[in-house]
Amino acid sequence: MIKNKQTLISILIVGMALGTAWAIRGKFGHEQGAAWAGAIGAISVVLVAKRRDWYNNVFKIALAAAVGWGLSGMISYGQIVGYGRSVDFGNAYYGLLMLFVIGVLYGFLGGGLFGLALADSKDFKVTWTSLIAEMLAFALLTYGLLINQLEWFMTPPRSELWAACLGASIALGWYVLRNRQQGVLKVAIWSALGAGVGFAFGNFLQVLGAGSSLSINFWNVMEYSIGFFGGLGMAYGTLTSSWAVSNDHVNKHANLFPILFLMVFIPFVLWDQSFVTEKLKFIVELGGNGETIFWFQSLALISIVVCIVIIIAKYYRSQFNFNDVRTIFLLYLGVYTFLSFLLTGIYTHPIEQYLYLVNIVVIVLVLPGIRNNFEVKQESSGPWVTATLVSVLLIAMFAVIAIQTHGELGGSQTRFK
Repeated sequence: MIKNKQTLISILIVGMALGTAWAIRGKFGHEQGAAWAGAIGAISVVLVAKRRDWYNNVFKIALAAAVGWGLSGMISYGQIVGYGRSVDFGNAYYGLLMLFVIGVLYGFLGGGLFGLALADSKDFKVTWTSLIAEMLAFALLTYGLLINQLEWFMTPPRSELWAACLGASIALGWYVLRNRQQGVLKVAIWSALGAGVGFAFGNFLQVLGAGSSLSINFWNVMEYSIGFFGGLGMAYGTLTSSWAVSNDHVNKHANLFPILFLMVFIPFVLWDQSFVTEKLKFIVELGGNGETIFWFQSLALISIVVCIVIIIAKYYRSQFNFNDVRTIFLLYLGVYTFLSFLLTGIYTHPIEQYLYLVNIVVIVLVLPGIRNNFEVKQESSGPWVTATLVSVLLIAMFAVIAIQTHGELGGSQTRFK
């Protein structure tokens, strides 16, 4: 149990930050949306931790998290969500349990790579090229074995890239274990369990809300749940572990690639994929025209460029402190939120998008007061095994309750007849 109130508040703040970003990610999808959200979660951890040596490494830390959380964005889960909407226990439990597995892959890759970036110091240097090669090799081998040879399909006929992510996770876990990085393993496992339970619980809430009269996008609620619980796990693992002091005097040019990847590549890919005319046809349906679509596209692009200019100018002007990192966090999350409003919110006013703003206001108000929030705890594998078993049983209870609350639902799928 966490006894330090400051630690609890910090964990909740990270949960809200990643939850908000992941809910926004639901509007964009794919790897680029997940990567942007993962980076926001990582920056929020750096903010609540208030470790000076992490400030100038914030871009490298955020990049690692972006890659980790973004990798699993390739997994197809739309049909699995449909299994969770089934009317019989077998299909419903299978759907919720597979969402747990997918969430675990999200969290383990995201939390694991994030943790390695935190652990990277003069005492332990991460061999990133070797790790990436191992992850790629295991991804290909695992996919080949489970899908091509054994034909263990999770969601036929959709993509089965979950198996590739499983292989990458195995390689990452083995790298962490053989280098005896207990803190990194702790972050990875609690992030995994948090995101896994969050995904299953989110689908459970979505099923419960399907028959209600509430004008809320329950798919968005599910996305928030993944990020919120995954963020709780990532923050808990970080704030209850001991970390070596990293080099806080960073060569400015060493961060050029992380900055370009986070602030240029990810946003421009998202803009290119999301702000196409086809996806903005709703503007015409609501009374706009081609010129209106052009202005929406231009506003989105301008907001990205302004964000890039401000962050790069700030980075090259001074050594980073808490206020600088907070500015980066608010800009990065603010632009992400603004793009979400442009895509759907300005014309249609979905209520959940205003809840994003509530979350952001709470985060901004609470962040400055956080102090002394590390509560280091030594953990064995016992709590991880127990938490996993409890999660599996809890998800079974979700399935039992869910099938009692509805008849046939639109979008339901059948895996087993």
